[in-house]
Amino acid sequence: MKTVFISALVATLLGTASTAGAEQVLWERTELLRDFFPQSERVTYKQVELDDALRARLEARLGYGVRSKRHTIFIGLTGKTVDGYAVFGEELGQHLPITFAVKLSPTGVIDRQEVVVYREAYGHEITDRRFRRQFVGKTPASALSPGADIAVVTGATISCRSMARGVRRLAILVDEVMLDGRHRVDGPVSSVVPAGASPTPGSGGDAAR
Repeated sequence: MKTVFISALVATLLGTASTAGAEQVLWERTELLRDFFPQSERVTYKQVELDDALRARLEARLGYGVRSKRHTIFIGLTGKTVDGYAVFGEELGQHLPITFAVKLSPTGVIDRQEVVVYREAYGHEITDRRFRRQFVGKTPASALSPGADIAVVTGATISCRSMARGVRRLAILVDEVMLDGRHRVDGPVSSVVPAGASPTPGSGGDAAR
């Protein structure tokens, strides 16, 4: 019953991924959060509504307009110590949205990037570890330029560019919202996922745009 409740809560927060078409579901969202924070005592979340000032700062750093208004940032905690942050998002591929997630260290360094749901008929190479590990060690200050910082895989050019754009957007979001206060969790947070469970493939995703 507890597992069902947690899954339902996360699905409510993040939205339910479409099951139409030939989508490839790689992770269930609750299990991915557990895998992101295996040593944390708990995983909490902070819902963010973009006001005009925050939107302006994001757009100035990104160089393009941000359409989304609401985001959910997950926070791994042990006691009062922040173990890291995670955000789910979507970025348009050639025809359909790609659902993905980014996990960052307490100082904003990208620790991991995962594709959660891939819906295109082509370009699935971006789900490979060889591609995803290129983001590890990058920061919100990294340009993540396709072809320079991030290699573009033949046959998956658009998907590669989409992931570079999306990962940078979420890293900058976390930097603006969470890292300006010496890595403190400011404001109310709510418990979501108890840590310590083993990951299993499943379904999930969150529209961040």
